Amino acid sequence: MLRIIFFLFLSVALHAQPNSSDKKQLKTFFDTSLLNGQAYEWLDYLTNRIGSRLSGSLGAERAVAWTKAELDALGLDRVYLQPVKVPKWVRGAKEFALIETAPGVTFNVPITALGGSVATPSVGLKAFVVEVQGIEELKALGREQIEGKIVFFNRPMQANLISTFQAYSGCVDQRYSGAKEASAYGAVGVIVRSMNLRLDDLPHTGAMSYGDQEVSKRIPAAAISTNAAEKLSKLLKLEPKLKFLFRQQCKTYPDVWSHNVIGEITGSEFPKEIIVVGGHLDSWDLGDGAHDDGAGVVQSMEVLRLFKATGYKPKRTIRVVLFMNEENGLRGGNAYADNALLTGERHIFALESDAGGFTPRGFSFNCSDEEFAQIESWKPLFKPYLIHYFEQGGSGADIRPLKNKYNVLAGLRPDSQRYFDHHHAENDTFDAVNKRELELGAATMTSLIYLYDMYGLAVPSDNTFAR
Repeated sequence: MLRIIFFLFLSVALHAQPNSSDKKQLKTFFDTSLLNGQAYEWLDYLTNRIGSRLSGSLGAERAVAWTKAELDALGLDRVYLQPVKVPKWVRGAKEFALIETAPGVTFNVPITALGGSVATPSVGLKAFVVEVQGIEELKALGREQIEGKIVFFNRPMQANLISTFQAYSGCVDQRYSGAKEASAYGAVGVIVRSMNLRLDDLPHTGAMSYGDQEVSKRIPAAAISTNAAEKLSKLLKLEPKLKFLFRQQCKTYPDVWSHNVIGEITGSEFPKEIIVVGGHLDSWDLGDGAHDDGAGVVQSMEVLRLFKATGYKPKRTIRVVLFMNEENGLRGGNAYADNALLTGERHIFALESDAGGFTPRGFSFNCSDEEFAQIESWKPLFKPYLIHYFEQGGSGADIRPLKNKYNVLAGLRPDSQRYFDHHHAENDTFDAVNKRELELGAATMTSLIYLYDMYGLAVPSDNTFAR
């Protein structure tokens, strides 16, 4: 058995051993991206001319039309729109909040409604506050201490975790499910500490859900800035009977139609083997979605442009997919995977960029050990660019539904230390993106797509898409 495993790994390594032509091709991609890139110019238009792109909004539909036109202009073999029905939630007038420690003694608070929340009464919602560090504390407090109050979820992102995405995952449940859980104990509203490692005055929005809860039982949910959370927590220790007031006028409308934007270069040798690269076209509405996920959108478009600009003709079909509705529903990713299943398309590899436009460090891969052995054999090709952090585990939310036991999914992994300073906040803007870092990311993605096009899967399979 050990001998079989040894020869299997040996065959994988030999199958995709990097050579001088691969090194030369990667250098061509990096040179072209850094000297004559298009991604930064595209991002400028997407963010500064179109702006925020919340699903169901005019901005989202303008982005669909514009990206399709840009892909058409590249002279791809096929560009088309894939219909997908998406939620439509509107923020309404700017939110307002204050802390009242005594009659007439108030402090204004930076606040933003969470995506999908119901509105407060028109005059606002005012109540006593109970602070908790997470959903699990609600049960310990019980209805007696929660009923009629605003629950303040104040668990911060864990600062000693080097992976900021791990820190985010460790506390995002209070934002997503906090309102539903708190209402079960009689809470009248929830406020959540923003998912941000930095102390600042910027509230960060994000998706929340009531699940299948009756509409009449839903309570309003909002996020306050990290500085405001610190202040409220300190004031509660001095004055436990203080009150919090907030007002928001958001509303959910019936679902509307939108689209995934898709463009492809047909493979010259294996056209039925599909390689996907993509990001999500929608964004939250506070900033202009430059890092989340304008960067991923333009980097994915740039992969196909770099192939065209350098004269590289892929063996396999290379498809860019700009997914709609990642932020508050994943409807675009699910619709794409459902269609792939229905039509029996064979996706051998998919790469997503949805971690910001910062300096690329490498990739994470959702794959078998055999496939990862091939990936590790490519690491020397990326080392000259200081981009050789390869690990198993994780890819991207939009491509995750494509996973089967045969294919490989990957996510670009930029340096993440500053990402959550901007994530879902009003400072997620074009000026926060560094041109060179964005272009390095695009070249990095193109290089990995190229290698999968050249060598395919380490363990080839004739199976079509199967979950």
